[in-house]
This record gives sequence, C-alpha cells and structure tokens, in this order.
Amino acid sequence: MAPFKVGVQLEPQHCSVEDLRAAWRAADALGVDSIFTWDHFFPLHGDPDGAHFEGWSLLGAMACDTNRASLGLLVGCTTYRSPDLTADMARTLDHVSGGRLILGIGAGWFERDYDEYGFAFGTPASRLRALEADIVRMRARLARLNPPPRGPLPLMIGGGGERVTLRLTARYADMWNGFGPLETFEHKNGVLNGWCGSVGREPDAIERTVLLNPGRDLDIVDAFVEAGARHLIVPVRAPFDLGDAERLVARRDA
Repeated sequence: MAPFKVGVQLEPQHCSVEDLRAAWRAADALGVDSIFTWDHFFPLHGDPDGAHFEGWSLLGAMACDTNRASLGLLVGCTTYRSPDLTADMARTLDHVSGGRLILGIGAGWFERDYDEYGFAFGTPASRLRALEADIVRMRARLARLNPPPRGPLPLMIGGGGERVTLRLTARYADMWNGFGPLETFEHKNGVLNGWCGSVGREPDAIERTVLLNPGRDLDIVDAFVEAGARHLIVPVRAPFDLGDAERLVARRDA
C-alpha cells in the first residue's frame, strides 16, 4: 500500500476550550500529521445553539500548544473575511506555528452562519465566482507581505463541484479535500485528474486528502489509498476520543 498521512478534525462544538486544547495536545503527541478544526459559528450536529468556538482564533492557540503537526481549517470560508486579511492571518499564524499552517479554503455552504453574522449568502454560483477572485487576491497579498510565510503554506481547496471547484483546485491548489463514500471519492479524484490535464498540471502536484466517515470508511482505508488518497483525516467530536486516529497512525507506521 502507498504511504499516507493521518489527520484529525477536532469539531469545536459542545465542549470547552480546555477540552479542545487537551485534544490537540494529545493528537500532536500521538504523532498525527495534521490537526484541523472548522470554520463555522454554530454547531453542525446536536443542539444547534450549543457551545461553539471560532476557528481562526482556535488556530492561534493550537499553534502555540503543538510542535509537530500541520494545522488548519477544514476548510475556511472565503466569504466570511477579506481575502487580503485572510492571507495576512494565515501568514502570521504560519510564523507563530513555525511554518506548519495549511491555508484551507472553500466557497461556504452553511446558511445560518451567513444569516446571523450578516454576510450575503448569494447562490452557489456567486459563491464560487467569489472563491476564484479571492484566491487570486490571497496569492497576490501573500506575495507582497513582509516577512513572507515561514513555511510552504500550502493552499488546500475543499469541495467536489466538478465544473468549478475541481477546476480551481487543478489550477491553484497544493491540496484537495474530498469526501466519501469511496465511489464518490474515486469519481471526484478522476475528475480532478482530468482538470489537471486541461490546465497543464501534473496530478501528483496536488495532495489528495479525504475526510473519512468513522462509521463507514475506516474499515476500507486501504481502498481509499488505492483510489489516490494520501492524507486520511478523521473527524473527532467531544469528548475527543482519539482511538480511531491512533489506529490509523499505527497502520501508517507499520
């Protein structure tokens, strides 16, 4: 089986900040390759008005509390913040973390975030148009910042839209995050390969990540790797049991 990386996504809902800090410290000590949280303002599961924390702020604490793993949002919504500001935030956190930040972005989808925080929800088409424009602005701002990012600061795009999102991934991204089930990941991965050919990029230039479904996908991780996944990410909810990640790390290292 091809080598792969292991990541966790710590969901910042129905917990305390102290719970999250203990979880990402434990994940870093376990030896995962990446630790993510998400970019929402309300819980996505359980009590919709339960406890919840903002993602970029959490990354600042995570950068200080960890030493090894890459860090990022899976993924950040470009329409919640100025793309120039997002680029500067990412560059700054890249320095705080010692060059470990992943700049994960996507077009957004959770309407409640938009409505309650006063952002225009628009349409899927308008959000995707904004995504490409924001990527261009982020890249331009990153090229002008002094000092520049400390590490590689890879750009990750999340999503599976075949006409726009995967085309933008082929053109701009260093990493792509997809989802199961396996047949869906295989298909979207093939579409991305096709777009790479269209825009003149080598498919291997884009690291393929997948957010696994613990109840369905963890028993077939070999098949995801065979399908092209090189970075397997496990979602972890409070109380943040890292058992699935520990088993994946053991398989990675076997």
